[in-house]
Amino acid sequence: MTEPECPQKSPYVIEEQPRKVAWCQCGLSANQPYCDGAHKATDIRPIIVELTEAKRVAWCGCKQSGNKPFCDGTHKNL
Repeated sequence: MTEPECPQKSPYVIEEQPRKVAWCQCGLSANQPYCDGAHKATDIRPIIVELTEAKRVAWCGCKQSGNKPFCDGTHKNL
């Protein structure tokens, strides 16, 4: 697998607290937008993000963003 799956064609908008998270880049996680280890059967790895403050985050849901792991609107063209 070299291309990620597209779990949804919109962002996951979540109120986040400061913490380190692993964003699912393969699209196979059952815990979107976070990694649950489903990528282990692929060559795609999660992106680790350290959130330093509480804020609303728009995580990419289509896995095609040019600004991974954040939504940049690419889903509108899919």
